[in-house]
Amino acid sequence: MRDLYTRFASTVLFPLHELAKGHRTVAVRRELERTQWLGPDALAEYQRERLAAFVRDAYARVPYVRALLDSHGLEPTQVQDLAGLQRLPLLDKAGIRSNTEALKARGATGLARFNTGGSSGEPLVFFIGKERVAHDVAAKWRATRWWGVDIGDPEIVVWGSPIELGAQDRIRALRDGLLRTRLLPAFELSPENLTRFVGEIRRFRPRMLFGYPSSLALIADHAEQSGMRLDDLDIRAAFVTSERLYDHQRECIERVFGCPVANGYGGRDAGFIAHACPAGRLHITAEDIVVEIVDADGEAVAPGESGEIVVTHLATGDFPFIRYRTGDVGALDPEPCPCGRGLPVLRRLDGRSTDFIIAADGTVMHGLALIYVLRDIPAIHQFKIVQESLSHTRVLVSTAEPLPEGLAAEIMAQFRRRLGADVRVNIERVSEIPREPSGKYRYVVSRAQAPGAAPAAAAISRT
Repeated sequence: MRDLYTRFASTVLFPLHELAKGHRTVAVRRELERTQWLGPDALAEYQRERLAAFVRDAYARVPYVRALLDSHGLEPTQVQDLAGLQRLPLLDKAGIRSNTEALKARGATGLARFNTGGSSGEPLVFFIGKERVAHDVAAKWRATRWWGVDIGDPEIVVWGSPIELGAQDRIRALRDGLLRTRLLPAFELSPENLTRFVGEIRRFRPRMLFGYPSSLALIADHAEQSGMRLDDLDIRAAFVTSERLYDHQRECIERVFGCPVANGYGGRDAGFIAHACPAGRLHITAEDIVVEIVDADGEAVAPGESGEIVVTHLATGDFPFIRYRTGDVGALDPEPCPCGRGLPVLRRLDGRSTDFIIAADGTVMHGLALIYVLRDIPAIHQFKIVQESLSHTRVLVSTAEPLPEGLAAEIMAQFRRRLGADVRVNIERVSEIPREPSGKYRYVVSRAQAPGAAPAAAAISRT
């Protein structure tokens, strides 16, 4: 049961904050909480109506969209459902960079400049309007309430984005204080800071956590190794996003914090695509986002099969994302969720295409095949695997002492067993594994190209 202050914050303070910023967040969230219970057919019709209105508006106001449809001989009325949408080409980061000004809607006001962190090697500058912000915040808010917590409940946020950390001015600090949100910087996870963070979490007694899975798992592991309890604080949920959630991270977070982990999937560019419900399924925000799963040729795959995730965000009228390639790999679930919500489900979220490794013979495998070689070696504190090419892989390890020759030789042998007998494997000892500019942590990065295919195309061809 929510306490009185949480009720005040969620029904008065936060709505006033959003109203002052010109966001329709409260109304959007109420509508999302209604539509989530629609049956699959009714929800699909709701999405089709929104798609048709979105395309009509984009054709009228966005030069890029008008030129795109005209060049394909299409009228807006011919792009009203998924079949019509699939007559348009896929949009990638290069396409947005080449058409940034043409993607801005005529008459759009209050556009905010954003950029991705560039963890894929391709930073992207784009623009977001107020309607998009309202829908994204509302989608996240709805998912938060699935877990019995709400805006205004005490929250610890472990985050590292330069945008968020650079916005800690007095107004932002006042807002966070009123909404009982406390930020711990994910950039600064030294042993000393980890001890301080654990102490702060105990003093603050949050009802929910939010952050990168790697950061929350690192805090949890430090607390456990130090004998500091965190499972007696009545934390209701740990919301994780922005990185692939590994099973060992989930297990560690749940064990130490004594709460379930709620995975979320999305990005600054693509929006909040899917959130986990308490039944453990990743529900797509279908009212706002059309999700397609495509193969290396851009063709739709059958439900249950893996492919690249492509999204059309229906609240991006001021700067439209239409059939946008996320670079992520996943699969749709043909089965409904037992929670009763009609929202479609992602069966799997396999990570980014660059989280896959390509063996010398062209075989594609998930990075976990190499992660498991390193993960349980006590001497290795941190690691990162960088596949520079089909013939060369670097293994960065952070250790207190140099690895024994026998252990290093065994690691290289295990890697060659998976990658190919002639692959050059270099183990490099470093003091610390750097995070991405956004604060994210990536275990695996592949820059390799399979014969006759780009890395992303090779990765998404697996089933």
